[in-house]
Amino acid sequence: MSQVLTLELSDADYAELRHRAELAGTTITEWAIASLKEHKQPIKPKLLNEIEKASARQCFRHYVVIISIGYATGADNESIYADLAKAYANDLGEIA
Repeated sequence: MSQVLTLELSDADYAELRHRAELAGTTITEWAIASLKEHKQPIKPKLLNEIEKASARQCFRHYVVIISIGYATGADNESIYADLAKAYANDLGEIA
């Protein structure tokens, strides 16, 4: 089975490929396929350098929101349930 790959190249890039194919005594398609096979490398996950990591963290922080409710809460379910009950009570009071 074969697949079709269509490329859009600038005139200068096309002329360069045509020139290289002519030097190799082959067609542009055959030259491109041979060139791709010659430069085939296994795909590895990109390892980020420290600058790229810092930039990614800054981008992520753009989406992080911190809200202060004015008092400390614990991670226990009782305080969470109490906060939810207060919020729902306030919402119901506005509806009524």
